[in-house]
Amino acid sequence: MLILVLNAGSSSLKYQLIDVETAEVKANGLCERIGIDGVMKHEIAENRKLTIDHPMPTHKEAIEFMLNILTQNDTKVIENIDEISAIGHRVVHGGEYFKESTIIDKNVIQKIERLIPLAPLHNPAHLLGIKICQELMPEKPNVAVFDTAFHQTMPEENYLYAVPHEDYTEHKLRKYGFHGTSHYYVSNEAIKMLQKEQSKVIVCHLGNGSSICAVKDGKSIDTTMGLTPLEGLMMGTRSGDIDAGVIPYLLEKKDMDANQIIDYLNKKSGILGVSGISSDLREVIKAAKDGDQRANICIEMMCNRIRKYICSYAGVLGGVDAICFTAGIGENADIIREKVCSGLEFIGVEIDKNKNKIREKTNREINKTDSKTKIFVIPTNEEFVIAQDTYKLVKA
Repeated sequence: MLILVLNAGSSSLKYQLIDVETAEVKANGLCERIGIDGVMKHEIAENRKLTIDHPMPTHKEAIEFMLNILTQNDTKVIENIDEISAIGHRVVHGGEYFKESTIIDKNVIQKIERLIPLAPLHNPAHLLGIKICQELMPEKPNVAVFDTAFHQTMPEENYLYAVPHEDYTEHKLRKYGFHGTSHYYVSNEAIKMLQKEQSKVIVCHLGNGSSICAVKDGKSIDTTMGLTPLEGLMMGTRSGDIDAGVIPYLLEKKDMDANQIIDYLNKKSGILGVSGISSDLREVIKAAKDGDQRANICIEMMCNRIRKYICSYAGVLGGVDAICFTAGIGENADIIREKVCSGLEFIGVEIDKNKNKIREKTNREINKTDSKTKIFVIPTNEEFVIAQDTYKLVKA
């Protein structure tokens, strides 16, 4: 069964065509600069990589072009779109409506629309992708897979904010958490590696957007992102945790309005803001090696905050069996893994520096043999989770 997985952004469209039964990725790609000039980066299963300039004034043209690439001429991987069984859509915010993935109907669309105030940059784009697929492929079932769903198992004491309770009951002001498909996939892989169903796992999803999740017996019990993806760790351009008093201070000192403050904290802070170099950690690490002091401070700040949350979640879990690193930084930046683990020996963390430097695109253990706590590097696969959930729902 072939599942088309879509992740529609405001000016981008990521896609994968996956054979769920064999786990083979037939093709994948990214349409960028939709509404500007349009560029597609497309990769076929045989590792044929293409970059194609093509006008994409709207998401509809981007999806139409993607379907043409999959079915026509030299880039063809299927004869026609009839071979696609269903479409799985990543949806960032499911609020309290959705505790699991669901087949999309009018009622589901209405609920995703109601959640737009909680994810104004993401949910409208996802809805656009859903509606276009329904128009272009009306016979195909569409499934929504929510970033927030995995975290719906958090207990009340972990998801509530210390604000008047009516703001939760009336306005749904609470922690929701994100990166749920990644945390679900990685924690399940860790459980397999531990061979231990009753387990205490901490997953560090570290990329341009970063979050940590405490997973007990396969269920999320706490996570760093909150009402929005701004809370928690220091990220590429996001500040992460910050004193709420900073906001009125900036309003006064820099004469900003609310929208400018949100832009400042979401797009101008984090690694970019502290380093003054880039939001790309690779460039900051290079600058640090060349002696740049701000770059060094930026790396130390980032690792310190990750370490503090690991210690916090070890307390929440009552111990830890494994710490997992995943996503772009977590999978590839050995210096970050080493710095994060340094000083955690008191909770049984003993990293093997030689194993840590090995680069492989497979699940691997990087702790010393006698380390009480396991340290895993597990490449995430959010698209496969979306494809699996879509397959299960459509088959059922």
